[in-house]
Amino acid sequence: MVRGVKKPSKPANEPVRSSNTGQGLAFAVGDAPCLADPKAARDRLSEWLSEIGSGAAGKSIKQLIGEAPGLEALLLGLADGSPYLWDLATAEPDRLLTVLTAEPGGHLAALLAKSAKAVATAADEATAMQLLRRMKAEAALLIAMADIGGVWPVMRTTQALTEVADTAVSSAVRYLLREAAANGKLKPAAPDAPEADSGYIVLAMGKMGAYELNYSSDIDLIVFYDREAPALVDKDNATTFHVRITRGVVKLLQERTADGYVFRVDLRLRPDPASTQIAVSVESALNYYSSVGQNWERAAMIKARVCAGDVKAGEDILAQLSPFIWRKYLDFAAVAEIESLKRQIHAYRGHADIAVEGHNIKLGRGGIREIEFFVQTQQLVAGGRHPELRGRQTLPMLTALAEGGWIGEAARIDLEAAYLFLRETEHRLQMVADDQTHTLPAEREALDRFARFAGFKDRDEFAETLLGHLRQVQGHYIRLFEETSSEASRLALTFPKDADDRETLNRLGAMGFRKPLEVSATVRDWFHGSYKALRGEFARSQFADLVPSLLERLARSEHPEAAITAFDTFIRGLERGSRLFSMLKQNPDLVTLVALTIGTAPRLADILARHPEAMDALLEPTFFGALPNEATLDAELARLTGQDRAYEDYLDRLRMFSHEQMFLIGARILSGTVSAEQAGGAFARIADVTVRALHRRVEEMLAERHGRIPGQQTVLLALGKLGGWEMTATSDLDLIIVYDFDAENPQSDGEKALYGAQYFARLTQRLIAALSSQTNYGALYNVDMRLRPSGRSGPIATSIEAFKSYQEVDAWTWEHMALTRARVVAGPPEFAARVSRVIKDVLRRERDPATVAVDVADMRQAIAQEKGEDQRWDLKYAAGGLIDIEFIAQHLQLVHAAEHPEILDTNTARVLDQAWRLELLSPQHADVLRPAVRLYHNLTQVLRLCLPGPFDPKTAGKGLLDLLCRAADLPNFATLNAHVAETQQKVRATFNQIVSAG
Repeated sequence: MVRGVKKPSKPANEPVRSSNTGQGLAFAVGDAPCLADPKAARDRLSEWLSEIGSGAAGKSIKQLIGEAPGLEALLLGLADGSPYLWDLATAEPDRLLTVLTAEPGGHLAALLAKSAKAVATAADEATAMQLLRRMKAEAALLIAMADIGGVWPVMRTTQALTEVADTAVSSAVRYLLREAAANGKLKPAAPDAPEADSGYIVLAMGKMGAYELNYSSDIDLIVFYDREAPALVDKDNATTFHVRITRGVVKLLQERTADGYVFRVDLRLRPDPASTQIAVSVESALNYYSSVGQNWERAAMIKARVCAGDVKAGEDILAQLSPFIWRKYLDFAAVAEIESLKRQIHAYRGHADIAVEGHNIKLGRGGIREIEFFVQTQQLVAGGRHPELRGRQTLPMLTALAEGGWIGEAARIDLEAAYLFLRETEHRLQMVADDQTHTLPAEREALDRFARFAGFKDRDEFAETLLGHLRQVQGHYIRLFEETSSEASRLALTFPKDADDRETLNRLGAMGFRKPLEVSATVRDWFHGSYKALRGEFARSQFADLVPSLLERLARSEHPEAAITAFDTFIRGLERGSRLFSMLKQNPDLVTLVALTIGTAPRLADILARHPEAMDALLEPTFFGALPNEATLDAELARLTGQDRAYEDYLDRLRMFSHEQMFLIGARILSGTVSAEQAGGAFARIADVTVRALHRRVEEMLAERHGRIPGQQTVLLALGKLGGWEMTATSDLDLIIVYDFDAENPQSDGEKALYGAQYFARLTQRLIAALSSQTNYGALYNVDMRLRPSGRSGPIATSIEAFKSYQEVDAWTWEHMALTRARVVAGPPEFAARVSRVIKDVLRRERDPATVAVDVADMRQAIAQEKGEDQRWDLKYAAGGLIDIEFIAQHLQLVHAAEHPEILDTNTARVLDQAWRLELLSPQHADVLRPAVRLYHNLTQVLRLCLPGPFDPKTAGKGLLDLLCRAADLPNFATLNAHVAETQQKVRATFNQIVSAG
């Protein structure tokens, strides 16, 4: 049965469907995924049924499939669309049979109750961990089948997932506190309930606090403790005791064993996580919130709920925090801070077009975060005076807001429908591989397969439904937060022709400008100067309306005066401004984006100043849509460079094309509408198209002067960031040129003939010069050819035979590590395939793992000695930084490619994903490395755009810090700083374990 346009998501209050036959979940199934590959799914199901057919469970399952109308379709959907659920369903036939024959709600409750009792009284830690993991596996299977099968509506699913988490946390806490009591550390009044009066408090935050957990979610916890609790024996060492208990809880839940894991635990929402222990005293917490607590923490505390430990003490601390969360009266500063929370979301309106492929349904435009934020901000504003708005759950609070007249009924209906659809889609995404992802597949074919798993007939039907919801959400979100009258625009800013206005100077200083006189002089020049873009009366009137909000936004940038200067340079270069100013006036969020670009990203501001026409693309309806593919880029470059232009003009236009496209990708990064992975691929596509076009042009010019050598062929090999599709705005190009020709006729046939290697050396020199030389439009790229055979001492171009011989005989391990990221970006297809085969053959040969491990470790140490590794925010070279992860990925490929050639990929993140799927990377290590590489890339993309040099948190402005926090999806920089430090420690430990085990 197909979901979507024809069958909308169930209302939140729809009753749970139960079997009218009394025969359990199998007979209640009413929905199933559509199949992308029906034959493969049927073969998989048939093969499994054949394997288990002789057992009692197998016979019963076969009988059940014949009797329950929807069960076969559901099992086929799992076989087709979710490797994780298929493995979970087929691993233990007895467990699957139990799930299928039980009433789901009753069975889940019984499972949780039985497991909680067993865990709390477990004989040892290993037994407790096994019980927790088996409980989670059975519950995960039951919940998924009830969800996908249409037995439960999506919010019943989120409640069930939260009940599992509550049981896991509370039983782990009870087990550890019983153990502490047995060791004399605790004297509970009731031995069977050691948490009572223990003073140990666990708060569930976020979606867990609201009973809204998603399928593969981390659980956000805050742990408090009362050092004066009656049951605590050694009050002098209360901190040590409670930190040890908390570490034990994390281990019981998070550590990977042969039975998997229970939940990933996140403790970073505690007060000041960079400088506090993982358990915080009640006294310290109350002092923190009352003195320096921030609005994002108020928003987070809306969902806080005691989920384990000393419930009475927990309810007491939440009651004491109520005045911090719910203020009866908000001053202007507090309102401004709440508005700034919206700006941190950075959901720029742009245009109606939104890319479906690669869209993040949580953080992206129109996503889950916007709905939640829509509700929470109004709760913060009004909840102090209206207790009915203090609930934790999103949909009931939407209803309360509508009933109280805070929002219209149409908004409630639209946002509820979108929330249900997006949460259901989120679950499907995470059910595919038990992966905490919110990003739709980036390729159309993969998205089509996912759409079918989500119950749609194809990608287009899914996209139509998705876009409808996203646009509805975005429309309501924008109307709620429309900044039609900012503080700056309410002020009377005056810029006379001949003198500065004293009141205006004071207001400019209050806005954040350190040199109000210079700013005023520049703005007066805008109004009274001879700028071409401001000649017409209409343009001037539109621009005048923009200036207050523009100044306000530029004042928030890293260097306000420099931002004003950059905008002045931009506007001087504009030929016409009417259309632009009118569009910006209608679209305040684009004003924010322009100001952010100019004020925070000097590299982009420089491109915009030299190419003001790049702004036109921001105004196109397709700007926030899908990123351009290679065919689109090729066509645009051909349009710009056509008509047999002179070489110098060709180079200028090539630079214009490259810089403008880089500007557009950079703007998308700053706007938060592309991920780091998408941006890295987009930057690489620009480089591919540019290098390929230049390669052709340079070959043609060389042939005009020197002719051609019979049988000549050349390819460009990209390595490093370009080879791995991980480029940033400032990446160099690591290139190798490989050639071949007819050895019996080594001389070119032109007037000025060249011989063999000399010919290709000349070609390489010209290509490097064309890429890196400065023209009126700057340089394209810096080119690094040190990865060629023999490095600096070798020829700058190499024949395929020499390349093959060197790689097979003379190359060091580190050179083969670099070769894992090599791909052909230009050259004739047949020769490109030949070179690629050489590379694959080299990488797939048998190697001694111990030798590889020693070489990788030595190389890492050499880089540490040369570059240093003690700077946390040198994300590439820091201990536990990006180099460590890249080396792990390269190590895995060199060690395993002979037996598992499918591990080979030039992209680090994809290598790690594939190694995890192939079970060449343990789940524990995958849990560290996969999110770490994405975190580092997300942060690096922002830093490379915004800074010309190293990042120093102490001197960075708030705008840049906010961008980094948004890129990492963390609430503030203190939390991000702590997270980076923790991630680096884990990555370094993982590096040592994997490489030493090699």
